[in-house]
Amino acid sequence: MTVSPGYFDVLKIPLLRGRVFTRADRADAPAVAVINRAMARQFWPDSDPINQRLVIGRGLGQNFEEPPRQVVGIVGDVHDDALGIDPLPAVFVPFAQRPNTRALGMWVVVRTRGNSHALDGAMQSEVQMAAGGPPVPAMRRMQAILVQSTAQQDFRMILMSIFAGLAVVLAAIGIYGLMGYSVQQRTREIGIRMALGAPAGTVRNMVIRQGLGLAAAGASLGLAAAFYLTRFLAGFLFGVKALDPLVFVAVPALLTAVALLAVWRPALRAARVDPLRALRHE
Repeated sequence: MTVSPGYFDVLKIPLLRGRVFTRADRADAPAVAVINRAMARQFWPDSDPINQRLVIGRGLGQNFEEPPRQVVGIVGDVHDDALGIDPLPAVFVPFAQRPNTRALGMWVVVRTRGNSHALDGAMQSEVQMAAGGPPVPAMRRMQAILVQSTAQQDFRMILMSIFAGLAVVLAAIGIYGLMGYSVQQRTREIGIRMALGAPAGTVRNMVIRQGLGLAAAGASLGLAAAFYLTRFLAGFLFGVKALDPLVFVAVPALLTAVALLAVWRPALRAARVDPLRALRHE
């Protein structure tokens, strides 16, 4: 890729080692190049690529091959294709040392402060004058390019978030209903225990302990299934770990709290019922 000085600063591509291009890298200056981290890892895994030499276009014919270039810097990787695709090895060459690339078309990248819409006319005029008069295509903003490139991932994320929220709500309703029904079915047993002298607090704690035991067993099975299914979700994630500790702690805690509420209220109601009435319960 042919770039001019300031390209890495404008796009906020970090310099990892060495230096980036300056105005001193003219056509009559020594041929230099900057590589990205992916290329450094692939071609120099056990050595330092700085000050090494490479030839671009070797084997593609005399019109493509260039003189050896010295690697003067290593910059961070850029996800050009998609966020979920690993960056490919890339070589950057000073524009002043490859002026013939002007005929292949150019991209002008400008970073502004504040609202860039007010500067559209001025920037298009400057680019048109620098290009010698031909019309300049419409400008595109990086935010719009980013939104367009991540539209599919954003749609999947929104869809999966909606389904996940509905699943949590349905699970909470199911746990509440199941626990409430289970306690109601044991009303006669609770009445017998209380008639035999069991304190209301002891009966209440027994019901809560047994209900939470079932909830803990279900949460354990759910966590095991979630750990197994994360391998299928890794391809949809970028910059986020598939095994997010916050999610794996918050969701079981939420469902456990719902289970506690589902057991607590019926247990209190059953513990306050008169034993004689509980014995007549069908």
